[in-house]
Amino acid sequence: MSKFRFLTAGESHGKCLTAIIEGVPAGFEINSEFINSELKRRQGGYGRGARMKIESDTVEITSGIRFGKTIGSPITLVIQNKDFENWQKIMSIYPEDFTDEKSFTKCRPGHADYAGSIKYNQKDLRNILERSSARKTAIETAVGAVAKQILEKFNVKWSSRIIQIGNVKENFEQEIDKAKEIGDTLGGKFEIIFENLPIGLGSYVHWDRTIDGKIAQTVMSIPAIKSVSFGNYNAYKMFGSEYHDEMFLDNGKIVRKTNNAGGVEGGMTNGQPLIVTAVMKPIPTLKKPLSTVDLLTMEETQAHFERSDTCAVEACSVVAEARIATVLADEILEKFGGDNFEEIMKRI
Repeated sequence: MSKFRFLTAGESHGKCLTAIIEGVPAGFEINSEFINSELKRRQGGYGRGARMKIESDTVEITSGIRFGKTIGSPITLVIQNKDFENWQKIMSIYPEDFTDEKSFTKCRPGHADYAGSIKYNQKDLRNILERSSARKTAIETAVGAVAKQILEKFNVKWSSRIIQIGNVKENFEQEIDKAKEIGDTLGGKFEIIFENLPIGLGSYVHWDRTIDGKIAQTVMSIPAIKSVSFGNYNAYKMFGSEYHDEMFLDNGKIVRKTNNAGGVEGGMTNGQPLIVTAVMKPIPTLKKPLSTVDLLTMEETQAHFERSDTCAVEACSVVAEARIATVLADEILEKFGGDNFEEIMKRI
C-alpha cells in the first residue's frame, strides 16, 4: 500500500482545485511559500496563453500542518480559481441555474472531447473539457512541492531542462513566435534529473512495483505527454557493449563511467542519477481550428476554440518534476517506514 498517496478534485473554471495527501509522517517541515514558488514556475515559460494573465496561483493549506510541520494527519491543499467569478452561473452546482452559455458540441481533435462524450454519455462537451483540462496540473504541482520538501530532507536534488522545441534545439523563442503568428502550436522534449537517490527504490518482483514503470505511468498521465524514456533514448541504435554501464572499483567503491540506463536497472534505482526524458505533443487547441464533427448536428465543421497556449513545454517539465517527486517520496517512505521524521532518519 502506498505511503504517500493523494487525490485531487476540481474543474478548470470551477471554484477551486483541491488535493488531499495521505501518509506523510509527522515532523516534516512544509513551507507554503515553496509550494507557491513551484506554482509560479508552472505558470512561466515562453509561449503561455491568456489564462496565465488571469491566474496567479497560491496555495492554502487547510489541514495536516501545524506551526509549519506535518502532524501525521491528511494534508489538504486548495488553490482558488480567480476566473471563477466570471463562471459562477456557468459552473453552478444547482439545477435552477442551468444555462447553455459556454456549452459546445464541436469536438476538438487531440482532446478528450469525443471519447469522453461517449464514455460518460455527455451531450455538452463542457462537461469533458472542465476536468480533462491541463488546469488540474496546478494542484498536482502543489502536491509535488510537498513531496519535494520531503525529498530534500534526504538530500535528494532535482533539475529539468528543455532539449528541443519543435524542430529546433536552440532559439526556442523564435520558433514559438513563428507558430504563434500562424495560429499554430508547438510541442517538444524535456529532461528531468533526480540525484542522490537511495539504491533499491522500486522492485523487480512484480510488474507494478518497478520504479521506471511507476514513473512512466505518472508522467504519461500528464495531458499532452506522448512518450517517456529513461537514460540514453538512443538505446535502440546501440550495441549492448556500447549501451550497458560497466562497473569499476575506485578505492573500494563501485563506480561507473556512463549512465545510459538513466539510474534504473531491473526496475530499481541503482544509485546513479535518475534521468527521465519525455515528449510533449503540440497543444491541440489551435487558433486556426482543425476540421471536426459537430456531435449535435452530425455535420462537418471547425473545432471549438477556447483560450490556448502556443507552447507549454517548460511548464510541462515543472509538472513532470512534481509527478516524479510524488513517486519517489512514496518509495522512500515505504522503504524506510516510520510514523515520524526522527524515526525515519534513524532507519536511514
